[in-house]
Amino acid sequence: METQKQKKSFGQWIKTSVTIRMLMVGILILVLLIPLSYIKNLIQERSIRQEQTVVNDINQKWGNEVLFYGPVLKIPYQTHKIKKIWDEKTKSYLEEDIITLHNAYFFPNLLDIKANVSTDTLKRGIYKSPVYTSDMKINGSFTTPSFEIKDVAEEDILWDKSTIIVNSTNLKGIKSNLQLQLGPENYILQSKYSKDSYTNTLETKFLQEKSWPKDKTVDFSLDLIINGSNQLKFIPVGKETNVAITSDWESPKFDGNYLPDPKTKSITEKGFKANWKVLQVNREFEQEFFGELPYINSSAFGVQFIVPVDDYQKSERTAKYGYLVIALTFLVFFLIQTISKINIHPFQYLMIGLALTMFYTLLISISEHSSFLYAYLIAGTSVVLLISIYSRAILKSLKFMALISASLTALYAFIFVIIQLEDYALLVGSIGLFIILGTIMMVSRKIDWGQ
Repeated sequence: METQKQKKSFGQWIKTSVTIRMLMVGILILVLLIPLSYIKNLIQERSIRQEQTVVNDINQKWGNEVLFYGPVLKIPYQTHKIKKIWDEKTKSYLEEDIITLHNAYFFPNLLDIKANVSTDTLKRGIYKSPVYTSDMKINGSFTTPSFEIKDVAEEDILWDKSTIIVNSTNLKGIKSNLQLQLGPENYILQSKYSKDSYTNTLETKFLQEKSWPKDKTVDFSLDLIINGSNQLKFIPVGKETNVAITSDWESPKFDGNYLPDPKTKSITEKGFKANWKVLQVNREFEQEFFGELPYINSSAFGVQFIVPVDDYQKSERTAKYGYLVIALTFLVFFLIQTISKINIHPFQYLMIGLALTMFYTLLISISEHSSFLYAYLIAGTSVVLLISIYSRAILKSLKFMALISASLTALYAFIFVIIQLEDYALLVGSIGLFIILGTIMMVSRKIDWGQ
């Protein structure tokens, strides 16, 4: 008889023990991490699909990233090598002049680029990608090139075979006839095979004598309209390079080897403006090259047109707070259960946790067909209503149902504010969590932890 009483008292202690309930809630939270991890993987998978398939396909058809390199003056020249050949007839050595043709490349003395960039967003189904059209005005000048370093005689410089070349990564996106004005003459830039797999070469026909910078400085100008995506960059080939970019894109990322002048940089909701000035002494390469053009793409600078936080990034950031949402919701139910002496079965905790995880699948699926705001409102409202109605059934109290509903609404609203922020997300999140912790500490003072 006494043993039965002991068993009954032990079983009653198991049901009423605060410590046991805390352990069960903790175990359930750990179990719910499994579906949460699957949901995060789903979001990442959908994001990768957008990037690798749809966005890349849109960009390839519209125009990929743009890297502009040039214009560059290309002048062929000859070198001589005397070779002695033994002649059996004369029984003496004969000298033969072996002529080899080389190319010299000279960068402009001044390069001035003004780019007006208008942006748009292309969509395919549920996916979208930001693209742009850049209207560029390119001006500058070439000074008389020097061949002293190679000790080339004047008569070996083939001025009549000189050309102008321009390199770009995106010929497909060019939407204007490329007509370069050099001095008093105009020249059409045409595609030419390039060994560089990253950039494509455009080259003029042989320059006329009036355009040679042989004895004087020669000015040039080029208008270029080009479609692109992701980024717009330039290589500072001028002895002095000035680049000015204006755009209606409100979230640029300035990238590359050089940053814009902070005094001229301006970013507003209507777009941005930025100016760069790069001198020869700021670069890691010289003004002329003999033989082949070097790979200097690492010196490029410009701007990336990015979406700071797209819908997939927002969903992924929201899912990272899933552990917090489940833990705090369970904690609210645990405090209500402990203070009011209402019994909540572990199965009921599990159902509440699964309802909370459904929020993220609803969010990602709805946001692919609507805006993130509407998706968040629909998913959040659905989950709050479901858990509120369920809590009314298990807690038997309108007061507790209202408390659960208000707590979940405040929590989801708090997380929505955090994921919208960029620079202040950590600060606001830390303050919010501090307030939540303080509230829980005050409420938990009424619990008898000796049970």
